[in-house]
Amino acid sequence: QVQLAESGGGSVQAGGSLTLHCVDSGDSFDRYYMAWFRQAPGKEREGVAGIHHGGLTTHYSDSVKGRFTIGRDNLKNTVWLQMTSLKPDDTAMSYCAARRWRYVTPGNALSRKEFNFWGRGTQFTVSS
Repeated sequence: QVQLAESGGGSVQAGGSLTLHCVDSGDSFDRYYMAWFRQAPGKEREGVAGIHHGGLTTHYSDSVKGRFTIGRDNLKNTVWLQMTSLKPDDTAMSYCAARRWRYVTPGNALSRKEFNFWGRGTQFTVSS
């Protein structure tokens, strides 16, 4: 089972940095592909970054590639998202999500419908 909780949201100025954190209180964290999604007001929830269970393969959306970095520590059951060069358009509610690694393909790695474990979300705002 997976139970996720995010933290690290807040306010930051454009061009600044912020790191989001997620912890799993379940007992099989290292068997899951983990990802971060974001949802801005009036927009569809989109996957922005994902990482394989072993941490050797990552996926990023084009909008954040080169600015965001995802990482995980399976010994601590945590996954994080380091965000730099933040833009006002990055403002969103961010969610931590999990799916079984064996079903992950390059084409569906960040597909919302493939994930069935979600955290409550953490809000961050980027001001101009």
